[in-house]
Amino acid sequence: MRLARFSTVRGRLLALLIAIAVPVACATAFAAYATYRAAVATIEAAQLRAVDDFAVRTRVWYRGASRALLAFGTMASDPRVDPAVCEEAGLEAMQRASGFHAFFLRSADGRICTASLNADLSKETLGDVARQLAKLPSVANWNGADLGRIRYDQVTLAGRRYLAILMADPETAGRGLQEALLLTAPELLENVFDLGDGRRDMNVALIGRGSDIVANRGDDADMNWLPQQNRVPNGRERWTAPSRAGPDRVYSARMVADPDFYVIASFDDGPAQAARLQFFVLLLAPLTTLALLCVVYLRAIDKHCARWLRGIEAAARARASSGRARVALAEDMPSDIRSVAEAFNAMVDEQEVRQRRLQTALDDNRFLVRELHHRVKNSLQVVQSYIGLSKRDYRDEARLALADAECRVHVLSAAYRFTLADGEMQPVRVDLFLDDVVTMISNLIRSRDQWVTSRIDTAATLSVDRIIPLGFLVADVASRALRSTPSVRITVNVVDIDDDTIEVWLDADREISHGAPPRIFAGLLAQIEAVQTAEPQGGSLGRWRVRHAS
Repeated sequence: MRLARFSTVRGRLLALLIAIAVPVACATAFAAYATYRAAVATIEAAQLRAVDDFAVRTRVWYRGASRALLAFGTMASDPRVDPAVCEEAGLEAMQRASGFHAFFLRSADGRICTASLNADLSKETLGDVARQLAKLPSVANWNGADLGRIRYDQVTLAGRRYLAILMADPETAGRGLQEALLLTAPELLENVFDLGDGRRDMNVALIGRGSDIVANRGDDADMNWLPQQNRVPNGRERWTAPSRAGPDRVYSARMVADPDFYVIASFDDGPAQAARLQFFVLLLAPLTTLALLCVVYLRAIDKHCARWLRGIEAAARARASSGRARVALAEDMPSDIRSVAEAFNAMVDEQEVRQRRLQTALDDNRFLVRELHHRVKNSLQVVQSYIGLSKRDYRDEARLALADAECRVHVLSAAYRFTLADGEMQPVRVDLFLDDVVTMISNLIRSRDQWVTSRIDTAATLSVDRIIPLGFLVADVASRALRSTPSVRITVNVVDIDDDTIEVWLDADREISHGAPPRIFAGLLAQIEAVQTAEPQGGSLGRWRVRHAS
């Protein structure tokens, strides 16, 4: 915008005022929205925290009761404790701990310890309750605290409602606690749901299986605040739904004991309505006055700032795609943005120099690696030739040992020869490599009345780190069979199982006496990443499956 286009001082001052007022309007709108979102987030977080608090209280209560039951049951299941002593101790403990009404303990050796403060709760009744609860799913562990298989529920016996805790370990063998049942008064858990003084904006309840209300607190004793449609939460949820009384209410729920118990709370919508009213007041008042000023301000920003920044952004994106880009400098570019553009161009120049140096260093490293592998290959060939010459001076076992060593050195040499065939490290064809290994086995290890052949039908490739132990494996299995069995004919087979897997196996034309493989054999399988699918048996020398990348 050109202020000189306004012919009067009033017009120019009005334009300047508008240019100053626009950011104030934007800041006011943002502040109003941020205030509203912060208020809503605070309200929602407080509601979720309240539900979490009740869920934690419930879990702490149940865990405490479970630990007490487990501790007493473990002590009572000791064979040294007489059942009569157990019953007397249990009665005295329940009389001291207000709210505990009955327990039922069954040891792995069949001993039963039970006691009740209610004459209607007989041992048979408690046993039936334990068996019924044991058939139901157990609850998941909380925060890694594994107290065994536990079931929380509520039961009605002799016209009275009880909270039930069942701990069962049917796999206990010989001794120890196998089953423990505890019945408590619901009032113990309801005390956990104390809302405190002055909490008139919420109702909370613990819901059990079949929408049964286990415990609740709030002003609405008729429970009309609960939602019309029962909804079991998946973890922690918050939603709005019609209540049983009709009006919509906000609900938050948290699973306590999966799959049955969950805490649900309903909250008054007054705080949210107050936040919305505050938002509209803060937003509409300044925006009504400064709506036109916002358009002018945006145009000025676009002309004097945004278009230069877009130019720098376009140059940066072009740099990422094409590799060469510079920011165009103009005479009317603001000095601070011009400084940024010049710094960007200097950074691009420096990066190009650094990339050229890195590429040169990478090429040098690749050349050195190729030279190193080439020298390793030549050294292995020299070692193989030396072993071959030395072998002529020995007979019997020494000659066979040198032949085995020469064969294994050839495996290394052949692997490096194939992997460096084109001057670069590359995967090795399994068929070409194993054909070469079989030929060397036939030349070095077999006797005149023995044969070693191959039937390889695959185009798979393996890296040099995996092809070398594969060659060692084939050479080791074939060598042990040739040494132990005269006139044997061995066939090395390789076929494709699927696009990613090959199967390797060795067969002999007669049954062979198989011994335990050497200790290094397991290490070879681990390096190849192979899985043995068949143990050596009869004429089969073993089968292995190997996954490959090609």
